[in-house]
Amino acid sequence: MRLSEQEAADLLTHGDPIALGREADAERRRRFGDTVTFIVDRNINYTNICVNECRFCAFYTKQDAPDAYLLPMEEILAKVGETAAAGGTQVMIQGGIHPDLPLSYYENMLRSIRERYPSIVIHSFTATEILYFAQKEGITVEDTLRRLQDAGLASLPGGGAEILVDRVRRLIAPKKIMTEDWLRVMRTAHKIGMESTATMVIGFGETMAERVEHMEHIRRLQEETGDSARSSRGRFSPATQPSAGRRHRAGTTCGHSLSHASTWTMSRIYKGRGSRRGAHRTADARLWRGRSREHHAGGERRARGGDAVQYVDQEDDRSDTRCGQRAGAARYALSRDTEVLVWQSNRFLRRAMP
Repeated sequence: MRLSEQEAADLLTHGDPIALGREADAERRRRFGDTVTFIVDRNINYTNICVNECRFCAFYTKQDAPDAYLLPMEEILAKVGETAAAGGTQVMIQGGIHPDLPLSYYENMLRSIRERYPSIVIHSFTATEILYFAQKEGITVEDTLRRLQDAGLASLPGGGAEILVDRVRRLIAPKKIMTEDWLRVMRTAHKIGMESTATMVIGFGETMAERVEHMEHIRRLQEETGDSARSSRGRFSPATQPSAGRRHRAGTTCGHSLSHASTWTMSRIYKGRGSRRGAHRTADARLWRGRSREHHAGGERRARGGDAVQYVDQEDDRSDTRCGQRAGAARYALSRDTEVLVWQSNRFLRRAMP
């Protein structure tokens, strides 16, 4: 039975987290089995200069700030090389919205990476960046994506989605891409054969109904385009932000751990139940766990190009060959008692259930 938005919101608000966890695990077993893969991937933040000035972001800075940077191309290539040497199979390049860089800069970056490291999958540039590239170049989003695809771009990350509800977006990031434009970029990417991901960040003062509205946008987009975006969920952490005043203006809170876990489980249930799939997809979709270096955008400030390790849990409904190659085909069977996954201190803890 397909959950409605109202049913999902009611379950998030009043449902038993343990029961939701059981239902989500049953859905995972039904659709995915116990096959698990992982990916070794590096986030490369090429610049922290950004014109959007999102109220929750601790990463951006203005162009004339003393800590502003734009990585030299050779430094970007060196980071890709380090990733390949460590057994990595993918890089995700993203950064602030730099006001001066033309589309040709990004095309040159992609071609350089592809020529020097042909085995690396380039999963880069959020919808926010893509729309800005197109507007700055004076061309369509589709033309922008095709030029980047020709240069080596394989797929789009889901960053910039936050919560796909304009009320929330106007509160936390009024200069940033709004919901329909984010969806339009992703819709266009799917049209030309690109895969994409979809992120969700909670703790901005959004309601449970608004969290479900975000899920509904993603579900409809998947059904419309036949593409299956990997889903990644995170929690806004106000402790990493530069000022309490900025957090207060953005209306952000950290959010309760059980609320986070319930949202995670609901996204699995909501996406899975009765959702139509493209004919190319099978039930062999997998849970991805990626080891990601240098994830900065929503977290604390770090030294230029410094490394940070982040574990990202992602679901992928695509079971095609390239996904298997990207993950290095690392699989193992899970054997465990019935359990619920609880989000705490940025990791999932397993708690045995009676």
